[in-house]
Amino acid sequence: MTLPPALPGGAEGTLLRLVTAGSVDDGKSTLIGRLLYDSRQILSDQLDQMRETSVRRGADFLDLSLLTDGLRAEREQGITIDVAYRPFTTGRRRFLIADCPGHVQYTRNMVTGASTADCALLLVDARQGVVEQTRRHAFIAALLGIRHLVVCVNKMDLVDFAEERFTPIVEELAGLAGWLDVPDLTVIPISALLGDNVVEPSERTPWYDGPPLLEHLEQVPAEPPGEAVGGRLPVQWVIRPVGDEERRYAGQMAGGAFRVGQDILVLPSGLRTRLAGIEAPEGPVDEAFPPMSVSVRLADDVDVSRGDMLCDPDRPPALVRELTATICWMSERPLLPGARYLLKHTSRTCLARVESIEHIIDVATFAAEPHPGRLTLNDIGAVRIRTQAPLAMDPYRLSRSTGSFVLIDEATNDTVGAGMMAG
Repeated sequence: MTLPPALPGGAEGTLLRLVTAGSVDDGKSTLIGRLLYDSRQILSDQLDQMRETSVRRGADFLDLSLLTDGLRAEREQGITIDVAYRPFTTGRRRFLIADCPGHVQYTRNMVTGASTADCALLLVDARQGVVEQTRRHAFIAALLGIRHLVVCVNKMDLVDFAEERFTPIVEELAGLAGWLDVPDLTVIPISALLGDNVVEPSERTPWYDGPPLLEHLEQVPAEPPGEAVGGRLPVQWVIRPVGDEERRYAGQMAGGAFRVGQDILVLPSGLRTRLAGIEAPEGPVDEAFPPMSVSVRLADDVDVSRGDMLCDPDRPPALVRELTATICWMSERPLLPGARYLLKHTSRTCLARVESIEHIIDVATFAAEPHPGRLTLNDIGAVRIRTQAPLAMDPYRLSRSTGSFVLIDEATNDTVGAGMMAG
C-alpha cells in the first residue's frame, strides 16, 4: 500500500469534521469507502477482509460500504443503524467523518453526528431527486449551525450522467438552502460505485466544471469554535495547592481567547480578578483559545468551583435560570410539561423543570405546530425550561459549546434530550 504524502512541514493540517447523511440506500457508506479507497487510505489487510466479506455476501464487486458500516450483525443485514466515525488524512488536511443512518426513526443519530461537524455532506439519488429525508437532514444541519453544505447527486451512472437530470436537482437544492439560510452550498454529480468525481474528475461529466468532491472538501474552511463570543473557560477541575504551588483551575477553552494579565469575570458569583498565568500540557503559554485544555492561575484568592465559568468581563455570557431552547428528544419515554431532569451544560449540572412545550417542528415541511403537549422519540421542538441554579449561556448560533446542553434522566442516568439555547 502507498501511504499518503506527508503534510507540509510535518504539520497535521487543519481538521475538518464531516457528517454524511441521506435517505436509505443513497450510498453514504459506499461514498466514504470510495473516498478512502481512491485516496489510498485502506490498509491491505482491511482490503482482504472486505473482499472476503463481499464474496460471502454474493457481491461480484468490492463492497466499499463495508469499511464504515457498524456492527457485524448490522453489516450482515446490509443496513447502517448507528453513527460510524472514520478519520483519514490527505496531503492537505485531516478529516473526521461521521456516517449517519438514513432511516427516519434515527433522526437523533443525525443530530449526534452533526452536533460537532463543520460541514454536512448529503447524498441525493439522481433517480429520486430531493426527497423528504433530504429536506429533513438539510434542516437538521442548518439547525445545528453547519454553514457548509455539500450535496452529492449520486448514482449518476444510472441516469447516463445526464446534465438535464442534474440541473433541476441543483435548482431545487438552491431554493432549499436559501430558505434555510445556509450560506455555502455546493452540488457535485458523482458515482460512488464507479468513482466519478469523488477523488478524480470524471470524463463522463464534461458539462460539470467544478472540482471533484475530495478537492472541494480540502478547501472548505473550518471555523474556530466559539469565535463569535468572548473568552470562556468552564471550570472542570480545581487543582488544590501542594507545597509552594498555587491553586489552579482546569478546563477546556469554549470560546474566544484568554491572555495572561487580562481581567477575568467569574460566573455565577460575579467576582472579578486577573489572569496570572496559563499552563498548557507542554508548559506555560501566554494565550489560550479553543479547543485547548489548560489550567489557569488567578491573581486573587476568589471562590471558584467546578461548574463555574471564567469569562471575558467585556463580553460575558448571559446568566439565566429561565430559557427557551430547541430540543431534540432522544428517549422512548415522551417529554411532558412539568417533568424534571438533570441539565448538563459545559461542566455544570443542575436540576431543571420543563415549564412548557411551545411547539413541535415538522422537519419535512418546516412547519411549527403550537402546543403539541409532548415530544416523542426523534421529535424536535421549542421548550421553555427553568433551572434550579443559574447557568452562564450564549445563544447556540454564537457558540455551540456554551449554547448547548443535554437533559439526563435522574433515575436511569440516560441522556434523553439535546438542547440548543435560542436567541
